[in-house]
Amino acid sequence: MEGSTTSNNKGLFSSLKQDLPASVVVFFVALPLCLGIALASGAPLFSGLIAGIIGGVIVGALSGSTLGVSGPAAGLAVIVLTAIQDLGAFDIFLVAVVLAGIIQLIMGFAKGGIIAYFFPSSVIFGMLSGIGIIIFIKQIPHALGYDKDPEGDFEFMQVDGQNTFSELFNMIEYISPGALIIAVVSLGILLLWETKMIKKF
Repeated sequence: MEGSTTSNNKGLFSSLKQDLPASVVVFFVALPLCLGIALASGAPLFSGLIAGIIGGVIVGALSGSTLGVSGPAAGLAVIVLTAIQDLGAFDIFLVAVVLAGIIQLIMGFAKGGIIAYFFPSSVIFGMLSGIGIIIFIKQIPHALGYDKDPEGDFEFMQVDGQNTFSELFNMIEYISPGALIIAVVSLGILLLWETKMIKKF
């Protein structure tokens, strides 16, 4: 046991030079993502931090994978928001999450994962694509500086009296040059980041 422990410890710190910058990058990506998903889900921001810690540290340590990165899922933001609104309180939603976790553990021990094979992958991809399109369209007005509708409002009929599509025309009168520049520069960085020229450096 001592020999295996020593080798595990050596293996744990043998790639520290690569792991340290990788962890910093994941942290800078995961932290605003956790906060953003919590905001979009209608949950307290602190719950986003908790979910990030559990997903990044605890789940990562238990999984045993050297490449796994886990955390809050952006695709579930609309579902969580609707669930919190339907149940009436965030505390009640947490109870539902705990019960769902218990059911997942039971299904895991019972090898119930085989049920997933009966669901067509196109249904799953379609659901995630639909949620992604909703999130993308809803963020366009905010990216251009229009903030009369609160961020995280995923209802079709919005608080400001507009709907998802009419908002795209309504925001034209409220475009902020500063927000527009930041949005364009950010998108430019994201697109250029994958080019061969940037990858060389």
